[in-house]
Amino acid sequence: MSRTDKTKPVWVRCAEHDPRPVHDHRHGGCDLPPAPAREDAGTRCRWEHSAGITCCLGPNGRAAKREMGEMNRAENRRNRQAARREARRRAADENGG
Repeated sequence: MSRTDKTKPVWVRCAEHDPRPVHDHRHGGCDLPPAPAREDAGTRCRWEHSAGITCCLGPNGRAAKREMGEMNRAENRRNRQAARREARRRAADENGG
């Protein structure tokens, strides 16, 4: 897999891997979206990777872990910046500035 493939969003990789429809008509008619979408449509029928496993390692795969890591790093960065601003503000208040 090339570096470009690794950085594609999960929904793009899913669309490229020839997804197949998986139907669940136990509780009503077909509600399959016309094509794989960026987000989960919340329907009973869904698109699945042709190999029978959820596309690109699914919600617990490498892509999800990478996205969670990015979100965690961003949150940590915001927390550090807020703490620094608070420390500077307190230091300025103590020094009469």
